[in-house]
Amino acid sequence: MDAGHRKRYADLVRLVVRHGHRDLLTGVQVDEFLTEEGVVADVEGGEPERLAADLERMGPTFIKLGQLLSTRVDLLPPPYTEALSRLQDSVEPFSVEQVRQIVQAELGAPVRSLFSEFDEAPLAAASLAQVHRATTRNGRDVVVKVQRPGVREIVRDDMEVLGSLASKVDRHTEMGRRYGIDNLLAHFRRSLAGELDYRQEAQHLIRFGELTAAYPHLVVPQPVLELSTSRVLTMDFAAGRPVTTVGPLGLLDVDTRPLVEELFSAYVRMILVDGTLHADPHPGNVLLTDDGRLALIDFGMVATVPRRVRAKIIKLLLALSDGDGDEAALVLAEMGHPLAGYDAARFRDDVSHLVSTAVALGGEVEAGGVLLELSRLSGTHGLRPPAEMAMIGKTLLNLDQVTTHLDPDFAPAEAIRDNLEELLRGGLSVSLSGAISSAIEAKDFAAQLPRRANRIMDALSEGELAFRVRTIDEVRFVSVLQRLANRLTTGIVLAAIVVGAALMMQVPTTSRILGYPAIAMLFFILAAIAGAILVGWILVTDRREEREARRSREE
Repeated sequence: MDAGHRKRYADLVRLVVRHGHRDLLTGVQVDEFLTEEGVVADVEGGEPERLAADLERMGPTFIKLGQLLSTRVDLLPPPYTEALSRLQDSVEPFSVEQVRQIVQAELGAPVRSLFSEFDEAPLAAASLAQVHRATTRNGRDVVVKVQRPGVREIVRDDMEVLGSLASKVDRHTEMGRRYGIDNLLAHFRRSLAGELDYRQEAQHLIRFGELTAAYPHLVVPQPVLELSTSRVLTMDFAAGRPVTTVGPLGLLDVDTRPLVEELFSAYVRMILVDGTLHADPHPGNVLLTDDGRLALIDFGMVATVPRRVRAKIIKLLLALSDGDGDEAALVLAEMGHPLAGYDAARFRDDVSHLVSTAVALGGEVEAGGVLLELSRLSGTHGLRPPAEMAMIGKTLLNLDQVTTHLDPDFAPAEAIRDNLEELLRGGLSVSLSGAISSAIEAKDFAAQLPRRANRIMDALSEGELAFRVRTIDEVRFVSVLQRLANRLTTGIVLAAIVVGAALMMQVPTTSRILGYPAIAMLFFILAAIAGAILVGWILVTDRREEREARRSREE
């Protein structure tokens, strides 16, 4: 590990200790990084706002990590997720000379040859990139997103440090194995790598443009592909302001009901029917344009919602609309991965209480808030929900904030119920390949069913039907019993030798060692040597068994 990595490693270890999670590092062998500075700053539980500030100071990788963790309500308590959701990704802009050099290196021509106008003052500057307004040679009004110099190298080095620590935490700590820190980091790595490749973001813009084409009040800026690479993205300029910054007076001349209905319907359909999720939802990414439409921007982080998760979410929304807490708990149990200590009965009771409370609110219930609370409840009871569920909840919650600001009378829960029929049609539809695969499986099942049924009935009539149930590993169980019996027998024999030697101490003899009968001393020495061998054998075999058991659990 070079000096730069070692310093970053030490910063990360101190961050964990500073915020009250020294237990996460128990057994990880990082004591040399726990300097007095880190130990003195250790506080009980840590403060959410201070954690957010520390992540901001550590740079772009940790800002993005904090933003991801803000969606994992099943892992962190509410004060932390709220503080992390407010992380500010704003830094000092880099020079326009560097911007020109990057654009020329990526696009193969000087800025003045590619654009008739190029604003040297950036519209915004973030930790990964900054944005400049420009006009193409054919008069198209665009913005140019330029990646910050050296940011890929910084992210790569940070991910190496995070990966090294995460793998140690997973191998050596119960908390790491319980929450799957390494898997969480792998998901984050894929997401951040995609965000650093602007070719992917260009494709996301095209995809979301297609998904919103049927909604006349929604617009997604489209990329200029011939002026875009992995480090430079050129796209249409959306003239407008974030909806949350527009006051009541500014909304007087705007018919907001069609806007919120189309926005909510489009996002719900994109998530639950098309399986495409904006993984970085934020009210600031929705602009009210000068022509009275809503512009959706910043599609660097986009996730895919698997069909199985979509189907479960639809079932969950149906259970919530019916006020069926037991069904909601059953769906959540099917979606999640139970951990040690999971109590199904208590979980069902708490989910039923949450659902009944949410239904009692009627049209005022926030679907996103309920999904987040269900994710949090799952984590509390030892049931790890899929990561997409918390992201969907976070997206719907941010949509609730936007729609409430634009139209306080809009009821998201009622809108979801009104769209359930369409969601069901989309969720139950299957592709041609899926239908063909299901048909082949059904044909094989129908063809083999009579033969298999005959075999079962023949075995039953002849008294040969048998069931084999594997409750324990019989071979291992017998081996353990045999080893235990051997140890017990050896201990009894050694005890008998010691007792016999003690009795022989009274035998008169001329052969003596250190003033004691020689035969008695020989038996004492034999018992001591055999006892030491037995203790050593027990320690060696137990440690070997423990290592093998740990290796099998990891596999």
